[in-house]
Amino acid sequence: MAAELETIQLEVEGEQVTFYVLEQTTVGGVDYYLVTDVPEGDGDAMILKDLSDKTSTEAVFEFVEDDRELEAIGEVFASLLEDTDLV
Repeated sequence: MAAELETIQLEVEGEQVTFYVLEQTTVGGVDYYLVTDVPEGDGDAMILKDLSDKTSTEAVFEFVEDDRELEAIGEVFASLLEDTDLV
């Protein structure tokens, strides 16, 4: 039996959406999460950046959309998940 994936709940365009955490890393003091929209199988992978104030109890995330940042963090996740094919 596979371990249950950690989830992150976000409001996207007014709708609650669940993302499943595949991996987490910290780069330059910023936490990044590699997430997917499905718990198993082929889903879309995205990278979330944690913008939360460390003193706040509410989490704030944004999708990484900057091409340079996306490529750099994507390479970090690729090295962490060497046995996984990320397309």
